[in-house]
Amino acid sequence: MSSYESSNKARPLLAKAYNPSEHESDIYDRWEKSGAFTPDGNKAIQKSDANPFSIIMPPPNANGNLHTGHAMFVIEDIMTRYRRMQGQPTLWLPGTDHAGIETQVVYERELKKDGLSRFDLGRDKFYAAALEFTVTNRPKIISQLRSLGFSADWSRLKFTLDEDIIATIYATFKQMHADGLIYRGNRIVNWCTSCQSSFADIEVKFVDRTDEIYTLDYGTVKIATTRPETIFADAAVAVHPDDVRYAKLIGQTATIPLIDRPVAIISDDYVAQEFGTGALKVTPAHDKNDYEIGKRHHLPEISVVDLDGKLINVPDEFAGVSVKDGRQAVVTALEAAGKLIKTTPIAHSVGTHDRCGTTIEPLITEQWFMRVAEPNAKVIQAIESGEIKIIPERFKKVAIDWLANEYDWNISRQNWFGIRIPVFYKASSDPDKEPYIVTADENEAKAYYGEGNYRAETDVFDTWYSSGQWPYATLQSTGDFDRFYPTIVMETGRDILTKWVTKMAMFSLYRTGQIPFTTVYLHGMVNDEHGKKMSKSKGNVINPLDLTSKYGTDALRLALTIGITPGNDGSLGEAKVEGYRNFCNKLWNVARFVLGQLPEGYSPTDPQPKTAADAWILARVNAGVSEVTRAIEDYRFSEAGQIVYSLLWNDFADWYIEASKVEQNANILYHSLMTILKLLHPIAPYVTEAIWDASPATDSQLITSAWPQSVTITAALSAKAAEFEAIQAVVSAARTLTAEEQLSKPTILTTDKTIASSAELVTRLARAGKIELVEQGRGLYLGTATPAWIDADDSLIEARKHRLQSTQIEKEGYLKSLEAKLANERYTSSAPASVVEETRTRRDETAAMIAKLNEQLQTLVN
Repeated sequence: MSSYESSNKARPLLAKAYNPSEHESDIYDRWEKSGAFTPDGNKAIQKSDANPFSIIMPPPNANGNLHTGHAMFVIEDIMTRYRRMQGQPTLWLPGTDHAGIETQVVYERELKKDGLSRFDLGRDKFYAAALEFTVTNRPKIISQLRSLGFSADWSRLKFTLDEDIIATIYATFKQMHADGLIYRGNRIVNWCTSCQSSFADIEVKFVDRTDEIYTLDYGTVKIATTRPETIFADAAVAVHPDDVRYAKLIGQTATIPLIDRPVAIISDDYVAQEFGTGALKVTPAHDKNDYEIGKRHHLPEISVVDLDGKLINVPDEFAGVSVKDGRQAVVTALEAAGKLIKTTPIAHSVGTHDRCGTTIEPLITEQWFMRVAEPNAKVIQAIESGEIKIIPERFKKVAIDWLANEYDWNISRQNWFGIRIPVFYKASSDPDKEPYIVTADENEAKAYYGEGNYRAETDVFDTWYSSGQWPYATLQSTGDFDRFYPTIVMETGRDILTKWVTKMAMFSLYRTGQIPFTTVYLHGMVNDEHGKKMSKSKGNVINPLDLTSKYGTDALRLALTIGITPGNDGSLGEAKVEGYRNFCNKLWNVARFVLGQLPEGYSPTDPQPKTAADAWILARVNAGVSEVTRAIEDYRFSEAGQIVYSLLWNDFADWYIEASKVEQNANILYHSLMTILKLLHPIAPYVTEAIWDASPATDSQLITSAWPQSVTITAALSAKAAEFEAIQAVVSAARTLTAEEQLSKPTILTTDKTIASSAELVTRLARAGKIELVEQGRGLYLGTATPAWIDADDSLIEARKHRLQSTQIEKEGYLKSLEAKLANERYTSSAPASVVEETRTRRDETAAMIAKLNEQLQTLVN
């Protein structure tokens, strides 16, 4: 079934216990020095017809520290190691991100320690200092990523501020501007008064908050608002055209209190009749929805909040105060004027900046925008046609809905750290010169406008504008584009599907005419052991490096793989990691036993089964190869890990090794262990490589050894394996009855009416080769010359029925609650599509579980 070349190397003995710290660093150095991480590092096993495999690492913040999100890159490493062992030219290209505003905030904190701010340095010096700070810190995050065993090609490491990357970003901007996709204009944007910059919709985090809703007297109508401080910017009052309460008022006017300015009462379909009074104050300059209403009805845009979050263009008594203080002051004035009808608490979602937490102020400012409708349409087509596959599939709708409804993208930021937008403005009154030119070359601006007659744009690109071009920009810069583009898969968190994944697809189709990847694999969030979101305020943040220091890297990798499925949140706690440390120790101990049984000078040959146990383990290992291969190919990494876990612990250690102590077959032991090491290597690379190195016939490294191939099992081998399965079935049945029915020992009647323990009986009959299990009715028969009976009396049957029925009732209640939730139109229309889809999945899984319980109950009844 397999063959190994013999080796004359001296075998290092495995220590009594596996200590990860004694192996990991040396193994990683050996991998890297051998060139194993490079595309052709597996040259010895590369197949001439193998398709290249490439994956781009989502670039972490160059100033950041490793967190559990980065640790989920283990999924990418699993794919990379698997494809490398499959003989494919394999490239996992790493990089780091300058992280724009995030880095700016971090470095400003550093300056604050010295009593300085960015304004003390000035824009150019601040940029240079922040860049130096970033470059100095970058080795830390790279070292942390390497410590997790990630087999990326570090010789190709890229940075979002590399000159060749910036050149690509500039070329894209220039082309888009020429194609009419880029424009500069005054539009409403998300403004952060703390960061003093605009931000895109995807950078706004909505948080639940309890505020007050104020019902105000506008003369002819009453309106309800959470923002009374903006009444001075009202341009109209809108009602729904079908609202009979206000039908006669449409076309008339309402009066803004405190300033007695009349505004038109208009009708618009956007208005929710059931909210508040059903009459909406329309403030185009300070609300995105109102802005759209204003455009439809050609309303004036009056600004009453400035870039610092202070009130302007308001009565003197409110001018210059903050939005928060102004709100209270206006409410007090309204109450004094008799215009405040009532105040009611309201729970609602408020937009905040996802980086600093400051409440977003919708303001109209002049910014650079990108028209997204046309480019997005091509991405939608690629997703709908299946050219780009999203795993799990339920996120396909999330992506398409976002792409179809996205507004023009505000791509400019007023940050000081980032990639400057390549534009120079006219600073003279020369009517023959354009207001601006698109170029990164100041000499070109000087030649066009003349010395001193121009100024450089100070705005920088939205970070997602540059990182959205990461796949093709990096591969073009490393010279790998022709061989490895499009990439095969993009693995990342589901939370940046719309922020980043859709942007990469859009830019790639625009610039290269190709999709950037054929598959998108989304992982969920990693929560604490109780399923709670990790946060510093809760004190439940887990540092992955603390866990690897205590339990080893492989234990963490296993914990992040098994039990965490695509798109769904997973839990991580110290107990889980400790459990997989125990698994690594089990593998180590099994390997010590197997290698210790091999004779001196052992040279493995093709394994030939002698006993039923031999045939059975060969069949199980072969099935394991098929199942693990299929699971990885189908992106079911948790399942792949579970299969190998069971194959080692249950099949090999608990069953076969125990059976082999009666009659040993060195080749079978060795073949099984070596195959398990290969199957487990992509997930747990260190412990498997350490054992591999201590094994005979392993001149090469495990990282670049060939993936095992499954073979067709002969009928004769299957028949022989079935004999051992019969033994297993009896022992398992006895164990189950003992555990489930709380028996100290199950009663087993033999043909000669003697009573024996299951272990004694099975041992005797196994040696005689007369074991067969027959299921019939409510009992288990042990087939010998005359079938014997494993006792399962009516009282035990009734106890089991009761347990199953209790579980069934519980699951049916849960199913009803899920169905009720899905039948609620308000829930299905307002909840995020991914959440609704997850509810549907739970409903289907629960229904399937109930059906299985029904089958089990029916068996007991019959």
